[in-house]
Amino acid sequence: MNAAVDLVRAEWTKLLTTKVGYWLVAVGALMAAGFTALFTAFAGDQGSGPGGPGGPGLPAVGTEAYASLVAGIPAQVVVIAVVLGVIGTTQEYRHRTATPTFLVTPRRGRVVVAKLVAYAVAGLVLAVAAVAATVLVATLYGGARGGAPDWTADAVGTLLRSGLALVVYAVIGVGVGALVRNQVGAVVGALVYLFVVEPIVASVPATADAYRWLPGGALAALTGDGRGTDLLGTWEGGALLLGYGLLAAVLGTVLAVRRDVV
Repeated sequence: MNAAVDLVRAEWTKLLTTKVGYWLVAVGALMAAGFTALFTAFAGDQGSGPGGPGGPGLPAVGTEAYASLVAGIPAQVVVIAVVLGVIGTTQEYRHRTATPTFLVTPRRGRVVVAKLVAYAVAGLVLAVAAVAATVLVATLYGGARGGAPDWTADAVGTLLRSGLALVVYAVIGVGVGALVRNQVGAVVGALVYLFVVEPIVASVPATADAYRWLPGGALAALTGDGRGTDLLGTWEGGALLLGYGLLAAVLGTVLAVRRDVV
């Protein structure tokens, strides 16, 4: 037990003694604040919604729909959570510290599990920062525009689920980093998947039905972001997303144990 705690503490020491973790949390909070300010600025304007000019506009400030919309904004920061987890694993190979790490702790599975725990907590810190930025901007800017959000139980639930998504995506990032090991390749691959592959799958009629089973579809179901696609239920989406996180963790652990360190 003490050895496991020491490993997690060691991972936290690595994270806290470098600037990258602080910068990623700051960028995540700024992204959440920026998205919230943008949505609030155009709230209530006709033709400002996903449908484009002439389409349905964003809900007006002070409405329940507006509160639900901004409550899901922290989930838009999942890309930062993935990058955070990827860097947490791949930096060992990039900076050639994997060999001494595994020599000190020959049971590599314990090292990967420690990373999963440490970066799940880091994902939680990111989630708190993103949620706090969202609530602060929506309350102040929404109030300045004539209607601060009414943080009902439903809206708070969406905020919490959005934060949970960031924790899960951080775990997925650790798994992806353990699978790929090359930091640039892992980060670029994750970005391409998030911003190219999933949107294409969701937008092409022949593959749109498969989107619900992908991590992005599970995230949309969890946070209530329907995107015009038939999705799973809220908690079904959450269970599927968690399953992806566990799968990435297991595969990353297995491969880290079996592969040679180069």
